[in-house]
Amino acid sequence: MKLVASAAIAAVTVLAATSVASSSPNPRPSRDEAALAPTRAAPSRGVEAKVNALLAKMTTQEKLQQVQLLSDGQVTDADARVGVGGVFSLVDPAKIDHLQHLAVEESRLGIPILFAYDTIHGYRTIFPVPLAAASSFDPSVARADASIGARESAVVGLKQIYSPMVDVSHEPRWGRIVEGNGEDPYVGSVMAAARVKGAQGLDYSARNKVVTSVKHFVGYGQPEGGRDYDATDMSEQRLRNLYLPPFKAAIDAGSDTVMCSFNTINGVPGCANPYTETDILKDEWGFDGFIESDYTAVAETRACPPVTPNEGSCGHGTAADGPEAAANALMAGTDSEMVSTYIRDYGAQLLSQRRITKSRLDDAVRRILRVKFRAGLFEHPYVNQAKATDPASFLTPADRTAARTAAGKSMVLLQNNDATLPFDSTKKTAVIGPLGDNQHDMLGPWWGRGEDADAVSVLDGIAAQSPGATFAQGCTLSNDEPPAYDPANDCASDDGFAEAVAAAEAADQVVLALGETREMSGEATTRSTLDLPGRQQELIDAIKATGKPFVVVLFNGRPLTLGAVAESSPAILEAWFPGVEAGNAVADVVFGKVNPGGKLPVSFPQRLGQVPIYYNHEPTGRPCDVTQKYVSRYRDLRSCDPLYSFGFGLSYTTFSVSGLSLDRASVSPSGKVRATVTVTNTGDVAGDEVVQLYLHDPVSSISQPVRRLRGFERVTLKPGESRRVTFTLDRSDFGFYDNRGDFVVEPGQIEVYAGDSSQATMKQTFTVTGR
Repeated sequence: MKLVASAAIAAVTVLAATSVASSSPNPRPSRDEAALAPTRAAPSRGVEAKVNALLAKMTTQEKLQQVQLLSDGQVTDADARVGVGGVFSLVDPAKIDHLQHLAVEESRLGIPILFAYDTIHGYRTIFPVPLAAASSFDPSVARADASIGARESAVVGLKQIYSPMVDVSHEPRWGRIVEGNGEDPYVGSVMAAARVKGAQGLDYSARNKVVTSVKHFVGYGQPEGGRDYDATDMSEQRLRNLYLPPFKAAIDAGSDTVMCSFNTINGVPGCANPYTETDILKDEWGFDGFIESDYTAVAETRACPPVTPNEGSCGHGTAADGPEAAANALMAGTDSEMVSTYIRDYGAQLLSQRRITKSRLDDAVRRILRVKFRAGLFEHPYVNQAKATDPASFLTPADRTAARTAAGKSMVLLQNNDATLPFDSTKKTAVIGPLGDNQHDMLGPWWGRGEDADAVSVLDGIAAQSPGATFAQGCTLSNDEPPAYDPANDCASDDGFAEAVAAAEAADQVVLALGETREMSGEATTRSTLDLPGRQQELIDAIKATGKPFVVVLFNGRPLTLGAVAESSPAILEAWFPGVEAGNAVADVVFGKVNPGGKLPVSFPQRLGQVPIYYNHEPTGRPCDVTQKYVSRYRDLRSCDPLYSFGFGLSYTTFSVSGLSLDRASVSPSGKVRATVTVTNTGDVAGDEVVQLYLHDPVSSISQPVRRLRGFERVTLKPGESRRVTFTLDRSDFGFYDNRGDFVVEPGQIEVYAGDSSQATMKQTFTVTGR
């Protein structure tokens, strides 16, 4: 028997899982529960009355101007005077204020412009990249990043940010994996909600808050071959179980704008997809904000040949020309068109031809106006130039402290043979490698308005704690952008190796700063290999030959294939791109001021050929067994696992997670089960452990993943200290979506696993009854 919940009910319950941690009888809400708690406000009658009154005054051309979103390079004074709806990537507060004055004082209806920007992991105070923040397994890291970024963005006149990016991805070749939260929808959901709440607060009309745009809707993180902008194809149940949950979490947290994606999903472009945009987002989830297209995404739905001269981008072939592209996008649910101008240019013609409807155009405009009223733009449209140009508004000491804390929490200790780390800061330290005396790359991709000079290099951070630290570059990495970028220029020469070896031999210990440049990650940066670029591995081998203790500190925006690195290095610290406080945070961890407690939010393959490899895969009738032939395996690998699994991370202390117990053996489909474990610091120093809870449904109508993360809690414990951690599970945890889009809870046994990674073995079971 199958118990089916309606799609509307499922949408409310799918992310309602709770988790609590306490050493007292009255447990407090855990960080992941608090992050997921819905905060969406009920529609305001006052706002709706204002929207409707303004809409009733608008001409067709004024409505079409409101759905237009222009870049900083496109917008003119004339656009402001005729009431353009939005402008993005303009950051000059004087020009923002100038255009806003024109829109408010010289356009017929005085509707303010919504100015937007890609504040991804900071505006001026650059935090660790989002993939790094996900490694913290601490939503307070994401929330602090978003809160500071929102304040700094808002002070210059920006009132919308194109963040958070919540695309779940199993594709380390894809450059934009750096902008998201990795391979797991639950971690993605927690971090998405935390970022929305940090940026928007309870009311984004506040002068230090902004409205968020969650992106890219949907399936953008799983393109064919890992190639950016490429096609995505997946089943209904995969879409709903893996890729939609972080978007739903962001919407529940209050995100009022959404960006549709470049890619097609099952053959339909994301920005012309009525099923995802209207049926799911607007109707099923009750979303009343607006959807903007990504950059020229509406134009890119057109067929390429024949091309009308000067019409710009084209590609997917679901529209013959500009008018058809405009009609398809608007009627599918896209409310605002970025860069391309088809809806604005052809809208009147399409209305007269009845290819679009007045009600749909009015709906799009109503949604845009609704967000502008909620943002307080009509009450406070202008920029406070004194604050916008005051250096004290940005990069404050408190903000730097928050960024440093975030970076320390986000680093993952992958290897520490023979307790190589932490180093003794009183000993002589050599910093070696192309990223060792480097500020530029520490900021990572999407660095907002951060400046290279803002960042603390590894050398400066190490030298501040280990005076007299020396440096040798070893080799160089190219910061060229495609198409000028040539991989042959990356660490191509060993001319600097001798100097590096000499520096190592003259020191007591070595910090090797290696990895990728920031230009190698982010949009349009797909890689066909995942090895360290160039001859960096040879540099490692040269330092190893000196016999000096060393740690490889990695700066990168994706999982890398680190088999050779692990074989030759006593210690490996994954630092990702840590932001403005990079060097200080690295030094904190290397010298033991901060005990690393981060965990991997994404699997690291042994070799590229394993991709895609992810922990929450579906089982097979012939599971991997390296001693057998006719099973699901790679014959040239002696292990079935990734090199480093999801949820993995070491510490300078040791922990035990024990005593998994359930408060009941069976539960009704609408009931709850409490799972409790004890985590103990069994080592000699204080540290953080991330307790993780996974479920598996072994018998179901649709094959279920071998593990699904359904709760986590990062706890700080002193040596010898223990804490009980309790997770509450309900139908949203032991149910799933089927291929009809229905959320189902089926009777049967559920397996519960707890531990410190996705490979946890401690298990208990409970039974979901038929009624």
